[in-house]
Amino acid sequence: MLPFKLVYHPGYDLNLGEHVFPSQKYRLIRNQLLDEGFAESRDFVEPLPASDQEILRVHEPGWVDRLKTGTLRAEELLRLEIPYSKQMVEAFRLATGGTILAAHNALRDRIGINIGGGFHHAFPGHGEGFCAIHDVAIAVRALQHEASIERALIVDCDVHHGNGTAAIFAGDRRVLTLSLHQFNNYPGEKPASTIDVHLRDATGDDEYLDRLRGALGVALSFNPDLLFYLAGADPYREDQLGGLSLTVDGLKQRDKMVFEAALAQKRPVAVVLAGGYARQTDDTIRIHCNTIKMARDVLKPAC
Repeated sequence: MLPFKLVYHPGYDLNLGEHVFPSQKYRLIRNQLLDEGFAESRDFVEPLPASDQEILRVHEPGWVDRLKTGTLRAEELLRLEIPYSKQMVEAFRLATGGTILAAHNALRDRIGINIGGGFHHAFPGHGEGFCAIHDVAIAVRALQHEASIERALIVDCDVHHGNGTAAIFAGDRRVLTLSLHQFNNYPGEKPASTIDVHLRDATGDDEYLDRLRGALGVALSFNPDLLFYLAGADPYREDQLGGLSLTVDGLKQRDKMVFEAALAQKRPVAVVLAGGYARQTDDTIRIHCNTIKMARDVLKPAC
């Protein structure tokens, strides 16, 4: 039995068909962990979908209503870059509920993992880049609202800048946002995070880890009650939407660095998997599974 729960729901699949975003990856991650014997069925828990009340702490009523009723304007669909369906909207609500649950689990178990989430391009009034609802922001607000936490740190290691995150929390002294990303990549406009680490094209393991180490040291001095970790698989050198050059081992070392740095300061970590678009989907699955395995390996000696 794992020392933490894995939050998952079959409804996470956005059912996009032939699309660069392999939203079937959530099911494949679960199956891989079970097939390898790393996890058992009892290690998984299903979330409830996020409520309107929870979502509206971050998103504008008009955007939420248009998502629910399927009345998005043509330009909104173009910006979202995925086809609309009721199933898609429900998947985002479930993933958001999963991130809220993973955050609660992290406070109890030191690490909580959502096999999904990390939709950091969503803004209060619109969606972008495959992201319709900002699950991490909603989870931060949910836990602050119930006074489970006061201060949150968001460490975003997706290859793409967390523009929605930066915009939502701009000027909020209770939330520190750190984005480590390829500079010459989506999105074109990058509102300022609290800490932005702009990486050159083809940055490899050594430079990436060195830059992350420095940024983490500064960010953790914020003394957060909870760290949200967006463990994107897309800094991988074979990613279709990325331009960095990390190896599978480099990504494992990245995960280890984040977990060890947080736990050394007794900061719980809520993990969401964020992006991953490797040319071979099996590579994306392996990288995401490695994040989960590293969480167990780092946590186990402390048990």
